[in-house]
Amino acid sequence: MTTTVIRNIGSLVTNDPALGRGPLGLIEDAAVVLDGEEVAWVGPSAEAPAADEAYDAQGRAALPGFVDSHSHLLFAGDRTQEFNARMEGRPYEAGGIRTTVAATRAASDEALEANLARYLAEALRQGTTTFETKSGYGLTTEDEARALRIAARHTDEVTFLGAHIVSPDHAGDPAAYVALVTGEMLDACAPHARWIDVFCEKGAFDGDQARAILTAGKAKGLHPRVHANQLSYGPGVQLAVELDAASADHCTHLTDADVDALAHSDTVATLLPGAEFSTRAEWPDARRLLDAGATVALSTDCNPGSSFTSSVPFCVALAVRDMGMTPDEAVWAATAGGAAALRRTDVGRLSPGARADLALLDAPSHVHLAYRPGVPLVSAVWRRGARVA
Repeated sequence: MTTTVIRNIGSLVTNDPALGRGPLGLIEDAAVVLDGEEVAWVGPSAEAPAADEAYDAQGRAALPGFVDSHSHLLFAGDRTQEFNARMEGRPYEAGGIRTTVAATRAASDEALEANLARYLAEALRQGTTTFETKSGYGLTTEDEARALRIAARHTDEVTFLGAHIVSPDHAGDPAAYVALVTGEMLDACAPHARWIDVFCEKGAFDGDQARAILTAGKAKGLHPRVHANQLSYGPGVQLAVELDAASADHCTHLTDADVDALAHSDTVATLLPGAEFSTRAEWPDARRLLDAGATVALSTDCNPGSSFTSSVPFCVALAVRDMGMTPDEAVWAATAGGAAALRRTDVGRLSPGARADLALLDAPSHVHLAYRPGVPLVSAVWRRGARVA
């Protein structure tokens, strides 16, 4: 295997406090040695061992590749008119998610995969080296299964979200749709997924329906994730904790009991500020969660309706500006926090034995991700030890 040493890193985020300063494990004037797909060595640049290849970071900052633990990239179509109407403050009567469902069902496998590959490449250029993505825009057994088959060709972090909304085909009989999701659809989709998710919200699935769906998924070997408490107070967070879900995602409307439950569990609160930005909704209170001791992740929620961004750096800036996070906390949440939300220990950090995923910034510090919002600061990306951007 080829080894690569990246020297003269001005400031290196390792996310390993044993290696450097503070929770981010910061090392100044650092170096990283990549051996094949793993990190072999981290430390002061002057002490770096020799390697087959060398790269001079020229004082730039480096950090682990971003871990985007919540996205919806298996879709077709466009909802520009819906967004435009929302920003103009005028009513719009198109079908929301149902519009995307119709377009996705009509799209070919080739078109869906090309769309997925396009947004993954876009995210990679911005430093995202690990991502989760979901089904949820097919809502038939055939369309959900094909979405997951396509996704599984691009990532191991595949989530079955047949319970995104009640399918338009079952609008008058939600119980029949829950039976489909927990029966025939789950049987077809489980072999292609690692996770099962449900949108537990008024207008989607209530607590009892969500529990039935997630419990059926667990019986098939899929681990739960939950779209929880995005639009209103509800049972989603408590259900996520009850079922040991890896993450409760959105977490915008939380009671004190919800915050306490997250703080005393292994369930990560995944915050998705792109959704609040794009819908002008209330921001999640990250400060409240962090001060209570909850583990927080940041992700894009990239989807065509409510958060059409693939940029984790943009979400970091929003979290710092509008959600009460410090730059250090936001960077940790977008790397190590995302890894925790996927129950991964091999990504989200730069320490020996970790996967060799690294983003180099055209800036002297990771703080510039929030300090210079909207600027394309990622100048180079390594994934599994190979430079890919």
